Amino acid sequence: MIVRSMDEVNDTDADIKTENWRSRRIVLAKDKVGFSFHETVLYAGTESTFWYANHIELVHCIEGEAELTNEETGEKHTITPGTLYLLNGHEEHTVRPKTDFRVLCVFNPPVTGREVHDENGVYPLVVEDDAENTPA
Repeated sequence: MIVRSMDEVNDTDADIKTENWRSRRIVLAKDKVGFSFHETVLYAGTESTFWYANHIELVHCIEGEAELTNEETGEKHTITPGTLYLLNGHEEHTVRPKTDFRVLCVFNPPVTGREVHDENGVYPLVVEDDAENTPA
């Protein structure tokens, strides 16, 4: 059983901060549960384009409001608390928060926490080294 508080994640290497968003990666590949789980806040007035070519992502809004645009179709959606979106087709998408926008995210395959978005907004597929996570 894993029990983890946000205080254990805050200001660690699993707490990623950019000018557009902050993502606290609570469950990662090293936990070996088949997915990763993050709490992310995207800041009001910003615009972020993502394309998870190597991952499926589920995003559930728990606070705020944002416009979500599917860059492949041009389709736009308003995302508010209680709404989720699932990028099951690896859709390139843009998020434009109208207010600070807090979401809970699940990734499959799980991220390691070391990924950095490339120039296309893509996370590379990084595989956790099994030897690195084997107890001594």
